[in-house]
Amino acid sequence: MDLAQAYSSMAADLPAVFSMTVVGVVGMVMVVLDSFRNDHPAIPWLGAAALGASAVWEFTHLGTASGTAFFDTIRTGGFAAFINLIVLLSGLITILLSEPYLDRIKHAYGEVYALIMFATVGMLMLGTANHLVSVFVGLETMSVCLYVLTGLVREDEGAIESALKYFLLGAFSTGFFLYGIALIYGATGAMVLPAIAETEVVAQGGSIMFWAGIALFLIGFMFKVSAVPFHMWTPDVYQGAPTPLTGYMSTASKAAAFASLILVLFHAMPAERWGLALAVIAVITMVVGNVLALSQANVKRMLAYSSIAHAGYVLVGLTAGTAAGYSGALFYLLVYAVMNLGAFGVMALLEWDGKEGRVQTLDSLAGIGYEKPLLGVAMGVFMFSLTGFPPLGGFIGKYAVFAPAIDAGLTWLVLVGVLMSALSAYYYLRVVYVFWMQSAEEVEAAQEAEYSAFPYATPSAKGAIVVCAVALVVLGIFFGGILETTAGFFDAAAMASAP
Repeated sequence: MDLAQAYSSMAADLPAVFSMTVVGVVGMVMVVLDSFRNDHPAIPWLGAAALGASAVWEFTHLGTASGTAFFDTIRTGGFAAFINLIVLLSGLITILLSEPYLDRIKHAYGEVYALIMFATVGMLMLGTANHLVSVFVGLETMSVCLYVLTGLVREDEGAIESALKYFLLGAFSTGFFLYGIALIYGATGAMVLPAIAETEVVAQGGSIMFWAGIALFLIGFMFKVSAVPFHMWTPDVYQGAPTPLTGYMSTASKAAAFASLILVLFHAMPAERWGLALAVIAVITMVVGNVLALSQANVKRMLAYSSIAHAGYVLVGLTAGTAAGYSGALFYLLVYAVMNLGAFGVMALLEWDGKEGRVQTLDSLAGIGYEKPLLGVAMGVFMFSLTGFPPLGGFIGKYAVFAPAIDAGLTWLVLVGVLMSALSAYYYLRVVYVFWMQSAEEVEAAQEAEYSAFPYATPSAKGAIVVCAVALVVLGIFFGGILETTAGFFDAAAMASAP
């Protein structure tokens, strides 16, 4: 890497990281403002404005040609813009949902919104990384912020336990990740993703050192996307963290991690060598996630196991190892982000237990659809979409990842996915049943609910949930253009390594 022209090329590279720069700078401004005007009410809106402006910027770059910036460390163009758009919109919706929630639990600290901004910066780098060091820096920037956000409510033992588990297991997985990078570099002498695939070692089928490095490297990724058997942290962390921030962790971080994994698989690893391993992980992830979700009485914990199962669905698309499979996975990440942000947002606005929903049961919300019809209808849309009912986005998302797998001869894998999707209908539709078809008098646990303790649903929070529900209908009907766009990201010319 020749750094002689680093400063002269920086001006040309800065537009490629416009969103990352804006979000990071505004995050620092929020910290400074908070130091002079502690917990100023304008801080979340400053962050929302920066995320919204950056999302508009990325939307205008969806059709641009792919390239790289900063000495091939970051990818630019359509693929990067698409992932950045998912991450930025997830952060924006999270802030809108967090503002009334954090105010209700008396933790509306300015630093919380700054941490969301810095975590978003890490996700933006992770999802567009074209270099192993960029992957690591983005991953750790994201993770450190999420560790802190998980333990935000320090007075609650559940939150502290969740943060400690997340930190310890995350640090352990980082060790695998770094050791994998070291072995890959030792075997190939390259760290830029396309350069790894072009080395003589990979051309000859890879050495033991190379494949050991790839295995350790993938363990780090599987931990971040909650794939079995690296999922043990997910239910406890999702249950103990503040509910809107749980939605953020389950969507934005997963989208960034999967995007980075797609780039690694597409550029650096021969498809014929890793397909079976991903297929096995996909099967056990779908089965374990769905089976364990069946017995959950707590909605946040149920959605945590559901998140594990959905990671398996995305892996089905990646297992195909084709442009259609990668394209379908990207579309699924968009749909999944909308579904889960909305579902966790509804639960945040229906939370009454004073423990971040950790001990609140689904049965305690019996008949709440009649008390809060807007939230009840929206939750129904999210549950039906998560199940995969047409014409909602969840149905098209599953089709987008299952169809390429069938084309690749993995019919058995898709059959498992379809059966698990049918099984998931039990616990998803049970939420709808309790919301609308049970009365409080029928369920003893409902007497525990203190409906007056619900957070005030601000217009911005309700608007964010409505937008998510409407978006699922739109994505389920007008999906062709989006799938065509994501498919174009994996053309040979579009994914060229040179800027």
